[in-house]
Amino acid sequence: MGIEEFIEIAAYGVQTALLVAAPVLALGLIAGLSVSLFQAATQINDSALAFIPKILATIVSLYVFGPWMMSQISSFATYSFNQISHITM
Repeated sequence: MGIEEFIEIAAYGVQTALLVAAPVLALGLIAGLSVSLFQAATQINDSALAFIPKILATIVSLYVFGPWMMSQISSFATYSFNQISHITM
């Protein structure tokens, strides 16, 4: 196994991490922006008002995208474990 294969596995790992994190981060970002716009329009500056919708959006996104995220992570783990047999010294 050469350096190219190690780079390929690392790139696949980074790609998997970005794909798995993207839905949760995107929904948290959308919730944060909408709360910020609401606070700017109404001039309400309550920290709980900014925190609770982000937490709820994160929980909902984990519930909705959780099975897909687990399948992506298990696919990467299976690929990584299958590559162990190709390691030669």
